[in-house]
Amino acid sequence: MALTTICVQRAYLLGNLDERVTNAAERGLGGVKVGPRTDTDLAFLNEQGQAAGTLAARLDATDGTVTAAEVIGPDGRPRAVTADQRAALAGIGADGSLHTRTVPGLGTYRIAVLGGDGLYVLIGLPMDDVRTMLNGLVVVEAAVATAGLALACGVCAVVIRRQLRPLGRVAATAVAVSRSPLGSGEVTGLLRVPERDTDPGSEAGQVGAALNRMIDHVESSLARRQRGEERMRRFLADASHELRTPLASIAGYAELMNRGTHKIKPGLAWRRVSAESARMTGLVEDLLLLARLDDGRPLESAEVDLAALVSEAVWDARAAGDGHDWQLVLLLDDGPALVTGDEARLHQVVANLLANARAHTPAGTTVVASVETAAPRRCVIRVRDDGPGIPPGLLPTVFERFTRADASRSRTSGGAGGGAGLGLAIAAAITAAHGGRIGVESEPGRTAFTVDLPCTDLPGIDLPAIEAPSAEAPRNELPCTETTLAHPAISGPPRSARRSAPRSVPHPTPGAMTDSPLEL
Repeated sequence: MALTTICVQRAYLLGNLDERVTNAAERGLGGVKVGPRTDTDLAFLNEQGQAAGTLAARLDATDGTVTAAEVIGPDGRPRAVTADQRAALAGIGADGSLHTRTVPGLGTYRIAVLGGDGLYVLIGLPMDDVRTMLNGLVVVEAAVATAGLALACGVCAVVIRRQLRPLGRVAATAVAVSRSPLGSGEVTGLLRVPERDTDPGSEAGQVGAALNRMIDHVESSLARRQRGEERMRRFLADASHELRTPLASIAGYAELMNRGTHKIKPGLAWRRVSAESARMTGLVEDLLLLARLDDGRPLESAEVDLAALVSEAVWDARAAGDGHDWQLVLLLDDGPALVTGDEARLHQVVANLLANARAHTPAGTTVVASVETAAPRRCVIRVRDDGPGIPPGLLPTVFERFTRADASRSRTSGGAGGGAGLGLAIAAAITAAHGGRIGVESEPGRTAFTVDLPCTDLPGIDLPAIEAPSAEAPRNELPCTETTLAHPAISGPPRSARRSAPRSVPHPTPGAMTDSPLEL
């Protein structure tokens, strides 16, 4: 801005000076024409109105040399110029344009040469006034620019300091968080950036909001780490206890037999050692299965008929818990309940759910296992009972490892009275490995576990009806007899036959089943 002002002002002053020089040259040429026609006549300088410092000269028409030259002094009278000053004026062409020359002892001049009829007149006016004005303007502009720059810097410093004040608080928050002990233990209550410093409309606010999000993420990650460490410690403690119990029992019976005492029969001792060994083996196998599922190792993949699988699991549950009322419901309106997965593991899921119902409900409880197909192509297994229900405080952790209704670690050997607390955890892990979901709802008088799996899309399969075992048959033999029912049911060989013979997968007729329960 200042440079533009100076350039414009200089152009204006030079234009004004050029106009004055041109006018003076025209007047001088006119005075020469009306006066005596000599090469040395400078009488026009004596005219009134000539400014001090005006320079006039007569030029030779042939070679342009200066024949006469005078300058008006400070007293207003013309005086002759020196030879050096004359030499500085030589060689200026009479082309009508304006020239700038520095005359020794006089300064810088703006000069014009006009001629005609063999007469040439040189007129020059000093540029001192123009330069003085421009120098003054430069000084003023520099002073104003300096003051403006200083004022702008001051204002900017205040504004920037004010704008960066929230950033300073953000930095203080970051420093405080960095000094917090995060290495171990529970990490909560980390300092946050105040809400006033998280305005998304400013860069500092965006940084503050981002820092808060990062602190939230760090805190939640550390909380998950802490929970994982606690679960790991609890897991190790529970696993150690569960393994220590059968090991202590085995060691005790072995010690009794080594002593040769007659307080216990060898056959009973060996049976107890075998039972505890089997119990310990089962626990180790369950832990290994969970470890494999945690590692994401692939399971076997084959088509599995859930109706037949659940029917066998219910049959087995009846054999193990004849004090309960076992029922099966099939809702297969859209076709067979076929899924792709590991048949043995899916059977384990259903068996664990049924065993859980048997172990935690009193005799006489009704347990209903149902299979249904739901849109879009989902197969749902439900195991519900009318027992006392799950305590509300236990529901959030019911699928965690070593979770038991009894807070103590005591368990009974082999019966339904206790377990290691791995059955539901294994069921949840297997379900997740098959791309499914497992859930539970419980209240006094009703508990329902739901397993939701993706169905295999195989439309248009015509499947035969299946049969059901007789409800009147002896509960310990489970013979395969035909029962006349309003709807097709299930059939299955005795348990011993199923263990040795290849398994045939019976299917219900699609659309034939309703929610009428089948008692087994």
